[in-house]
Amino acid sequence: MTTPTSPTVSPDVDNPTDGPGVAAAGATPGDTRELTYAEAVRETLTDLMADDERVFLMGEDIGVYGGAFGVTTGLLERFGRERVRDTPISEIAIVGAGVGAALCGMLPIVELQFSDFVTCAMDQIVNQAAKIHFMLGGAAQVPLVIRAPAGSGTGAAAQHSQSLEAWFAHVPGIKVVMPATPADAMGLLRAAVDDPNPVLVLEHKLLYKQKGEVPAGHYVPLGKAEVRRRGSDLTIVATAVMVGKAMAAAEELAAEGIEVTVVDPRTISPLDEATILTEVAATGKALLVQEAPRNAGFVAEIAARIVESDAFHTLKAPVVRLAGLDTPMAYAPELEKASVPQIPDIVVAARRLAKGA
Repeated sequence: MTTPTSPTVSPDVDNPTDGPGVAAAGATPGDTRELTYAEAVRETLTDLMADDERVFLMGEDIGVYGGAFGVTTGLLERFGRERVRDTPISEIAIVGAGVGAALCGMLPIVELQFSDFVTCAMDQIVNQAAKIHFMLGGAAQVPLVIRAPAGSGTGAAAQHSQSLEAWFAHVPGIKVVMPATPADAMGLLRAAVDDPNPVLVLEHKLLYKQKGEVPAGHYVPLGKAEVRRRGSDLTIVATAVMVGKAMAAAEELAAEGIEVTVVDPRTISPLDEATILTEVAATGKALLVQEAPRNAGFVAEIAARIVESDAFHTLKAPVVRLAGLDTPMAYAPELEKASVPQIPDIVVAARRLAKGA
C-alpha cells in the first residue's frame, strides 16, 4: 500500500536568512498542532508582526470586520490601527500604497478581498512592483506580499470565483504561491515575507476551514515542490484545492490496485521543475489537474516542460490535462460544481490513463 510522504526540504539559498519569517521558524521542533488553514495564516501574521515592526497589514475591512473570510480577526485589537489598516475600496490605492511602503523599507502585507480584484491593480502589480528592482539596476527592492482568496466553490459567481494564477506566473519579477494545506499556508507566507521582491499568495477560499497538522514556526522555501504521495502507475500534478481532491482520488484508485504519485508544486513561479520531471519520469504517465479554465492554464506550462525534457522519452502515454471549463463561473451551485474538476473526474481520468483506455 502506498503511503503519503513528506520529504524534508532545505531553505532556498536565494532567500534571505535574517528576515522575520526565518526568525520565526526557530520555534521548538516537534511542537505540532492541528489548525485550520485560516488559523495558520492568522498565527503567521501575528508572529511576523510581533517579530518585526516593519510588517503591517492593509486591506478592505481587515480591521474591525476581520477580513472577508475572517482571517485577520483580532489583529486590530492587538496591533492597533497603524499596523492593521482598513483602506478605501480601491485596489489601485491599496497595492500602490503597498509598493510605496515597500520601497521605503517597510514589509507590507496587502489583502485583496477576492483575487479577482487584482484586475483593478494590474498596473501597480505588473508594471510597477514586478519591474522596479530590475529597472533600477537592483538599487531598490519591493518586499510586498499580496494575499488574495482565489477559486470557486462558495457560490460567489463569475466576478468572485476566478483562478488567475497563470496571468501572474507569466510576469517576470513576481513570485506566485498556492498553498494547499494549513502547514504550507504558514510556511509559504513566512517565505513570502522574507523575499526581497513581490510575492502573490493565492489562498483558495474552500481551504480556509480545512484542518491539518502544522509544525510551530513552519517554513517552506519558495520554489520547492512537495511529493504528497508516491505510487508506480501514474503521476498527478495538482495545484491548490485540487491537491486534496487528487489525494482523495488516489486513495480510491489504490483500492482498485492503481497506485498514484501526487505532486504539489506549491510555488508555480518559480516552479520546481526538477521534482515534477523526476516524478513523471518514474511512472511514465502524467495527469495535470487545475481548477482554472483549460485554455492557456498554468498546467499547460508544466506539460510543455515535460515534453521539452528528457522525461518525454519515458512517457508511456500522452500528457493529460484536467481543468475547469472555458466558461465564466456560474452562480447556480450544481453548475458551479460541474465547471471545475471534482474527485470523480480525477478518478476517471487517472484510471483511463493508467489502464491505457
